[in-house]
Amino acid sequence: MTTKQVQPLYNQAGQLQGVFIPAEIWFKHENNLEKILFPEAVSQPEIPAEPINDWKQFLSFWDFNYPVEKGVKCDHCGCSTPDWTADDPKRFLLKAASLGGMVSFLCLECQYRVTKKHFKDHVVYECTPFTCRV
Repeated sequence: MTTKQVQPLYNQAGQLQGVFIPAEIWFKHENNLEKILFPEAVSQPEIPAEPINDWKQFLSFWDFNYPVEKGVKCDHCGCSTPDWTADDPKRFLLKAASLGGMVSFLCLECQYRVTKKHFKDHVVYECTPFTCRV
């Protein structure tokens, strides 16, 4: 790119009004330029609501032989947290919690499902890829 390709545009009073950028430059850098020029237009994906009431109900019936553990780890990508409830930004999204002891999360890093199966004396982790069931 040369400076001759980018041309300033002035009004009659000599004030800079804009800049002309050739189409080939715009198309080559369009995504990056839009993020820089219009950051408010770049939307962040919304994190859906978590079933927190299910989690609270799971905790209210807790009768396992070990303390509540809020840590979550993804064996696929290695993402982990000591407390998923305190993460900012979130690393894991609570997808389900049942009184039977199964709690599942979506890893926001790789989109794998991380399931914690709580048994009386231990927890088993399972990490599975996302599958869309139709």
